[in-house]
Amino acid sequence: MRDYIKRFFIAIIMAICVGLLFLGGRHSEAAGLPEAKTEKERWIWPADGVISDTYGTRQGKHKGIDIAGTYGTPVLAVEDGAVIKSYYSNTYGQVVFIKHPSNFVTVYAHLSKRAVVPGQMVKRGETIGTMGRTGQATGTHLHFESHQLEWRYDKKFAINPELLLGDADVGEAVQGGIAASGKDVLEVSSRPQNIPEPSGPPLVNQYIVINGDNLSSIAQKFNLTVARLKEINNLNTDVIKPKQILIVQ
Repeated sequence: MRDYIKRFFIAIIMAICVGLLFLGGRHSEAAGLPEAKTEKERWIWPADGVISDTYGTRQGKHKGIDIAGTYGTPVLAVEDGAVIKSYYSNTYGQVVFIKHPSNFVTVYAHLSKRAVVPGQMVKRGETIGTMGRTGQATGTHLHFESHQLEWRYDKKFAINPELLLGDADVGEAVQGGIAASGKDVLEVSSRPQNIPEPSGPPLVNQYIVINGDNLSSIAQKFNLTVARLKEINNLNTDVIKPKQILIVQ
C-alpha cells in the first residue's frame, strides 16, 4: 500500500512538471511575437490613395490591404528597418520586403519601380519605390502586407495591417506619411508625379461611386449583371457608398 501511494505522488509531481514546461513554452512563444498596439503609435500610411480592398476578403485569401492611386506615386517605408528583399515576382510584381526592429515584416507589392536594394537601411517615410501595376494586378495600386516575425509563402504570420496603420474602409482616402495616431505627422512626400502609364494591355476599368448610385444602375451603365459586378468586386451585400472604387470589366 505504501509503495502504491509513493508511486501515485510521483506521478502527480511529474504531471505538474510537464504542465509547467508546456505553459512556459507557450509563454515564450507568445512573448516572441511583436505587439501591434505599440507599433500603431509609430507607423505611417505608405502611400496616398483610396482603399480599394481590405484584409481577409476573397474567401480569406487576401492577406493585405490595397491602396489605389496614381501611377508613379511614391511609396514610403512605414517604419525604420532593413530591406531584406527587393526583386521582381510573377505574382507581387516589383516588390520590396522590409524587416523592422519590432520584428514585423512589411511587404510593398505591384510597384512600378524599386528604389532600394537588399541590405539597405531605410528610415520611416523614406521612398522605397513608386506605385504601379506589375505582377498580378488589376489596376494601379499598392498591395501592402504586414507579418509577425517573418514572411512565409503560406502567410502563416500575416496580420491585418489596419491594426498597425489605423482603421480604413473601402472607398476612404488615405495620406502617405501620416501616423495612425494622428500625431507626429511627417512631411508628406507621396505626391503623384504625372508619370505616364506604361504601354501594354489596357488597365481594368474602375468606377468611383457617386451619390445616388446603386449596383443596378452601375451594372447597367457598363453592360454587366449585378451578380457579375458583385463577383468581380468580392461584394457580399448590395451596399455601396460614395467614393468607393469598383472594378467594372
